[in-house]
Amino acid sequence: MQVLADKVAIVTGASSGIGRATARLFTREGARVVVSGRRQAELDTLVGEIEADGGQAIAVAGDVRDEALARALVDAAVERFGGLDIAFNNAGALGAMGSVADVSLDGWRDTLDTNLTSAFLGAKYQVPAMLARGGGSIVFTSSFVGSTVGFPGMAAYAASKAGLTGLTQVLAAEFGSQGIRVNAVLPGATDTPSNHANAPDAPEGTRGFIESLHALKRLGRPEEIAQTVLHLASDAGSFITGVALLVDGGVSITRT
Repeated sequence: MQVLADKVAIVTGASSGIGRATARLFTREGARVVVSGRRQAELDTLVGEIEADGGQAIAVAGDVRDEALARALVDAAVERFGGLDIAFNNAGALGAMGSVADVSLDGWRDTLDTNLTSAFLGAKYQVPAMLARGGGSIVFTSSFVGSTVGFPGMAAYAASKAGLTGLTQVLAAEFGSQGIRVNAVLPGATDTPSNHANAPDAPEGTRGFIESLHALKRLGRPEEIAQTVLHLASDAGSFITGVALLVDGGVSITRT
């Protein structure tokens, strides 16, 4: 039995990595999905793969910092598929890196806009559409960085991801009585193309060191994070709301 049969979902950051894996999983479980990212070609490839597997998806490319995109994604879900039940607001970036003294104000603002303000904009348009359906589930991608660990040089990223926890809790409290659940997943280091791209000049042995920080002594796979998102989005998580759920391979509790 498909656990998302007859559901309509939005997935941002779907061009690759966790977003892509989640979009594929959602459609295999019966959802019709609006996928979004900045790269039209990658989104078109994803839609083609989903349709080849018998699923339904449409692509709407754009920048999550743009309020017009948040509105367009919901409009596409309603006009093409009849409504909205699930939103996985996953798009994000490492953003401005370096000592606080060296990070520019523009870099700081851009990181918060990409990781936090985009989530607010998403929810701003997703919530009314879900209320029209009698409820729904929103999931954000946060991070263990800014929650259980503070890495030097990552102030903007950590602040933006920590902010998602507060947003999650407020939305969960505000709309729980109306049938909307809101949660966040906090992945550990995950083996995604974006992580590879962000570390092209990393010293030899860096991956092994990062793996060693986790209790499981490996990186996560996008498909593993997707399974947790599915649990939160589906009726399997029907009594879970306001939670910032670590899916981090034990990196938050490991000191060996």
